[in-house]
Amino acid sequence: MTATEPTAPVEIRLDDGRGVHGFVDEGFGGVLDSFVANFEHRQDVGAGCAAYLGNRLVVDLWGGIADRRSGRPWTRHSAAVIFSCSKGIIAICTYLLVQEGRIDLDAPISRYWPEFAANGKAAITVRDALSHRSGLPAPEVDLALEDVLAWDPVIHALEGQRPLFRPEEGYFYHAMTYGWIVGEVIRRVTGQTPGRFFRERIGDRLGLRTWIGLPPEARASVAWMEPPLPGEDSEAAREAARRADANPLIERSATMGGAYAFPAAEGFVTFNDPAIQAAEIPGANGISTAASLARLYAACLSPVDGPPLLSAASIADALVVRSAGQSLSGSLDDGARWGTGFQLSSPPTQPMLGASSFGHAGAGGQLAFADAEHGTAIAYLGNQMGGYGDDRARELTAALSAAVGA
Repeated sequence: MTATEPTAPVEIRLDDGRGVHGFVDEGFGGVLDSFVANFEHRQDVGAGCAAYLGNRLVVDLWGGIADRRSGRPWTRHSAAVIFSCSKGIIAICTYLLVQEGRIDLDAPISRYWPEFAANGKAAITVRDALSHRSGLPAPEVDLALEDVLAWDPVIHALEGQRPLFRPEEGYFYHAMTYGWIVGEVIRRVTGQTPGRFFRERIGDRLGLRTWIGLPPEARASVAWMEPPLPGEDSEAAREAARRADANPLIERSATMGGAYAFPAAEGFVTFNDPAIQAAEIPGANGISTAASLARLYAACLSPVDGPPLLSAASIADALVVRSAGQSLSGSLDDGARWGTGFQLSSPPTQPMLGASSFGHAGAGGQLAFADAEHGTAIAYLGNQMGGYGDDRARELTAALSAAVGA
């Protein structure tokens, strides 16, 4: 079925009985069409998508099943693990502290965290860490899950580690350690863990159902994540898998030295574990509704219950490409581009709206970003993790682009 130029509210019953609900403003019907097509043709189980134009919510959609084990439906208040979309939250928090003069992006990390300087790390800057250039993509030591959940053991491991490369030599995506390195700077500056700082400075003010460190009262709203679908059958997918297998550091970076499987083992997505969701793994275990994540990015640009979170100077700085091209990991160059803390528009695999877009994708298909030129923000979250070649978020991005004339 197709819905073109709908008006609020949206109530659609899919052929298999699942529902799609919400509203879409006039002119954004293509986003609804793509959202419905994700269920009908791209194997979505449950999902939410929201978009803002300025400070106005123009798309708010949800549908499907939040927990396939029980049949619990996805509602507007259903939240999902957002994986590396969490990094965008940490970047926003960092820029707030920059604007207050409490962090200098080009200062050494050791200015704020003196112990970090050990073993050749004295010159590594905050910006290096935010741009995946700190040389610490994974812990050297094997960590247990209880170490990761306790915070301090990870910090001590990183303090004692020698960097594998210098910032000027290139970048290596810091899948997990990004969160602890930047998060510890935030903790040293504010006295609060990054998840607590985010809630008190941003989340509570904006009324967001977004957390790094899930509170017990929110647990019942969290969707059950399904393991990734098989990747597309293509030479690019096979080459990506070969390169990942060739460098064991890539797996160590995702599993924190074997503390947990990532993303899944024996059909179980590791980050479904309540203990992992309740802890702070700042680069990866954020949990949010789509509406809240879109609202967060809208608030970066526009007056949403107060002045914009980010200044024009911060946005201009964030949009400067700091890392791109072939990674030191040896992974396939898929067009990924990184600014300071944020992923930037990265066609062909992760296009946003263009050169003024900043945000972050997350494992399995999650995506959230804002675009300064067009004054818009979008978030898409689902509980069916995708494989290589997943195009659900790309299709929604293309629909938003058409709607705003990007």
